Amino acid sequence: MPLEDLSDREIRVLEAVIQVYIETAEPAGSQTVAQRFPLGVSSATIRNTMSELEDKGFLYHPHTSAGRIPTDRAYRWYVDNVTRFVPPSSEDRRLIEAELNPSRSALEEILRRAAQVLGVLTQELGVAVAPALDAVVLEKLDLVKVSSDRLLLVFHLKSGAVRTIFVQVPGTMATDVVQRVAQILNERLAGHTLQEIRTTLMERLRDADQSEHERELLNIFIEEGEEIFGLPSGPESVVLGSAQMLAGQPEFASSGRIRDLLALTERRDLLQQALTARRSNGLTITIGGEHNDSRLTGFTLVTSSYRSGDLTGVIGVIGPTRMPYDKIIGLVDHTSRLVEGLME
Repeated sequence: MPLEDLSDREIRVLEAVIQVYIETAEPAGSQTVAQRFPLGVSSATIRNTMSELEDKGFLYHPHTSAGRIPTDRAYRWYVDNVTRFVPPSSEDRRLIEAELNPSRSALEEILRRAAQVLGVLTQELGVAVAPALDAVVLEKLDLVKVSSDRLLLVFHLKSGAVRTIFVQVPGTMATDVVQRVAQILNERLAGHTLQEIRTTLMERLRDADQSEHERELLNIFIEEGEEIFGLPSGPESVVLGSAQMLAGQPEFASSGRIRDLLALTERRDLLQQALTARRSNGLTITIGGEHNDSRLTGFTLVTSSYRSGDLTGVIGVIGPTRMPYDKIIGLVDHTSRLVEGLME
């Protein structure tokens, strides 16, 4: 409902009810609102106004309480018309920056720590999704012996990202064989996207000039190319912080709601779908019933996309629809910008 469809009194009462409920997790009664907010009207008038707001779909009336609770529609009105961007406090900024120490350069580790610190600071569940790398160009790769039967493959991507993967090999591979195969891989694969490499790997490598041992190692790359050159894009690309903070919220006091929360953390495919749809959308807030999937209707998802060159991902928090939106929006946006800076 547009702002102009609510009277001034309804706007002030609705904002007061939402603020009370966000802070206390208790249904807001007219007496509480009258005592806490200088609205200049009696509690009876506030009660009548709350009834009008209930009729308009902004509040609902739990059976066991005389107070009212905001609906998803109320929270959407609040986010669109009242919530203001609040930058993180200097202490919160220090905590985030300490966790995202530039020396910890692996992207997966950066995202894990970012999700964790967001969960601690917001008391929600920190979430992130790693970038989709299929369209990113491989600049070069390094192949390093780490043991007699294991190699470390290091991808250097055009975006500046570095990814590593271990490759198992049968028996002992001589160092000169490993170096020659690395040379062949760079000659045949560098300058192409990872998706192109996966779909044309056999054609690119089959006529390479190599010895018997080199052919043996190259065959491993051909046979396991989908796995070796495949990068996280499914549920495994979702990074979660600790659910402990969120489990302490009053909304999850009942065993039924705790089961809902546990089910959510186990359904990474569900979160992956919701998060990857936001990769190019900047700051996004989806509240309760606005989710496309009904299994998320009890939650609000606040995310911000991050970008570096061809890489785009998403970071944010998920929690009950009752949350301090202004604080959380500021924390999520600030963290996504820090992640973006560390990727450059």
